[in-house]
Amino acid sequence: MIDPFGRRVSYLRVSVTDRCDLRCVYCMAEDMTFLPKAQVLSLEELDRLCGAFIGLGVDRIRLTGGEPLVRKNVISLFRSLGSRIGPGGLQELTVTTNGTQLVRMAGDLHAAGVRRINVSLDTLDPSAFAAITRWGRIEPTLDGIFAAKAAGLAVKINAVAMKGVNEDQFDHMLAWCGEHGFDFCLIETMPLGEINGDRNDQYLPLSGVRSRLRENWTLDETEYRTGGPARYFKVRETGGRIGFITPLTHNFCESCNRVRLTCTGTLYMCLGQDDAADLRRPLRDPGVDDAGLRQAILEAIARKPKGHDFVIDRHRRQPAVARHMSVTGG
Repeated sequence: MIDPFGRRVSYLRVSVTDRCDLRCVYCMAEDMTFLPKAQVLSLEELDRLCGAFIGLGVDRIRLTGGEPLVRKNVISLFRSLGSRIGPGGLQELTVTTNGTQLVRMAGDLHAAGVRRINVSLDTLDPSAFAAITRWGRIEPTLDGIFAAKAAGLAVKINAVAMKGVNEDQFDHMLAWCGEHGFDFCLIETMPLGEINGDRNDQYLPLSGVRSRLRENWTLDETEYRTGGPARYFKVRETGGRIGFITPLTHNFCESCNRVRLTCTGTLYMCLGQDDAADLRRPLRDPGVDDAGLRQAILEAIARKPKGHDFVIDRHRRQPAVARHMSVTGG
């Protein structure tokens, strides 16, 4: 699949649910209204859609949420997609999770073909964790991370950088990740969805964070890539890696290879735009076969925009996009 700007679309992120067992302050409002179950695609429907994308050249799929591992029997989707890993199919199947379900599911994920996972963890401080997640306890997430490591999964820790919230903890987190063999990735907060609070107060440019980290760490340029937008550096003191995802301070749209599919079958060609394609309609139309489904996907890819319109501006209080990240998928 080639978009109008010559970029090959090879990476699909699939939200299998908009629900989550935490309420992170940058992601959700405290009192969320979740989708009725009738609007959510079945796991079999999601599998068919993913198969159509694979047939069109997608070779990396990441399952996300909300929290993907809270969806009942989601491991069956992992197993089905994992069976497609190999020549002519997927190169990689991954997942982004908050880690709370990994103690019970890490072994099954590895058996299904997952080899690498992202765990969202914004702090190692228990009280700060509870404040960021509104009611979460850090212990299930930490236990899950080490269960994943024991199961043979490579772990990357993702942290959203927030001014006045966790900006004083990145040195400690970088050292902890290096000690345990985890990659570490910092992400700028993005203006997605209405939240309780003002993102202008949260926004922390990663250019400044990287400069401060270099006061204590030697960060060497590297060509390492995972298929996503992070720019990685080798941490000489630990031998580990740190990545920076900078949708605002350094727009990475010129190399975008991704589209996002929601649990309702809506395809967003850009995280930061509202234009979308309804794939649930052709998926559930008995008169549309797999070829017709692939044609609907190609027509959507032909509308993929050049880039997003993210901005955090004290004169612009509304989010750039009204939908929450939990709806679109991380």
